[in-house]
Amino acid sequence: MNKTKILISLIALAILIQFIPYGKDHTNPAIISTPKWDSPRTKKLFANACADCHSFETKWPLYSKIAPVSWLVYSDVQEGRDHFNVSAWGVQKKNKGDEAAKAVQEGDMPMFIYPWMHPKARLSDQEKKDLIAGLKATFGQE
Repeated sequence: MNKTKILISLIALAILIQFIPYGKDHTNPAIISTPKWDSPRTKKLFANACADCHSFETKWPLYSKIAPVSWLVYSDVQEGRDHFNVSAWGVQKKNKGDEAAKAVQEGDMPMFIYPWMHPKARLSDQEKKDLIAGLKATFGQE
């Protein structure tokens, strides 16, 4: 196969995968209930660094509409909502607030790639400390 055929095949494949419906459902369900935040600052820091995946207030950027990236983004949001969701607080049985502070403290959250694409999620050291303290105050500790 020559380079032209390979390039044409790759372009055709890129176009075809756009018709796969997975990752295209960008609806945000209605908010059921929310936690009582310890402060507006904690709520704002959480909104900037965590809410896209851990609430029903996801902002779906343009790249989340283009496969195969849309598949990854959709999967990450669904997994985040399933594990910890402040928009279904007290209703969703999997919510474990004490794990939120630990995940931020250990560097597991936000996911390493998320701040690259979302400048508001790039927390300073002080903002990270404030978020951790606020999450502990809001959700308790282990």
